[in-house]
Amino acid sequence: MPEYNILKNRKLSGNLKELLNSVEHTIKTKKGTFLFQEGMPATELYIVRSGKIQISKISPDGRELSLRICTVGDIVGELTLFTDEAKYLLNAKVIESGEVSILKKDFLEKQLMENGPVTYEFMKYMSDHFRKTQTKFRDLVLHGKKGALYSTLIRMTNSYGVTLDDGSILIDLSLTNQDLANFCGTSRESVNRMLSDLRKNSIISNQKGKMIIHNINFLRNEINCEGCPIDLCRID
Repeated sequence: MPEYNILKNRKLSGNLKELLNSVEHTIKTKKGTFLFQEGMPATELYIVRSGKIQISKISPDGRELSLRICTVGDIVGELTLFTDEAKYLLNAKVIESGEVSILKKDFLEKQLMENGPVTYEFMKYMSDHFRKTQTKFRDLVLHGKKGALYSTLIRMTNSYGVTLDDGSILIDLSLTNQDLANFCGTSRESVNRMLSDLRKNSIISNQKGKMIIHNINFLRNEINCEGCPIDLCRID
């Protein structure tokens, strides 16, 4: 089995790293398919080895709210742990082909019950995950549609940003306006208008299907950015 870097930017213990790397069952993922969809029985968790997985929720009226994009080292399906007759609460869609390792829910629960240090590290991982989710919902609720878009763009730069020679930031991820609307919990038409205004004011531009942020401070000032740690202010 190839050696993968599951640590990403997280400070996980050697014990937890060893446990996650002990998984031998790895499958290929194809863009456009689902690892699981909400309501399906939850018996497995997934560790992303390559590619990207989008986690989302479908509202009763059919609108999609994208919550995060999982990349190398992320655990997918972890919300079902220690739940009897668990069902997946969210959708996990493959947006970039790659590979995932499969971890049986029962196996991981048993390991966490028997190994205190591993349980502690996993709790820290989950705590960071919940804090990131809380800050995203805070932005959606407190700052309205514009604030939701601006905070999403800021998070995108922290997760996928590449600083160019002139100081602007390329978001190295192909995103449609509908993708952004899903992250903001609003309509594509609203996002179209807001992006058009940002382009007119030279705050952003587009290059080969990817967005460049020319004035990140404008976005931060517009939402009274609190300067959260980058580890929390991410889309992944």
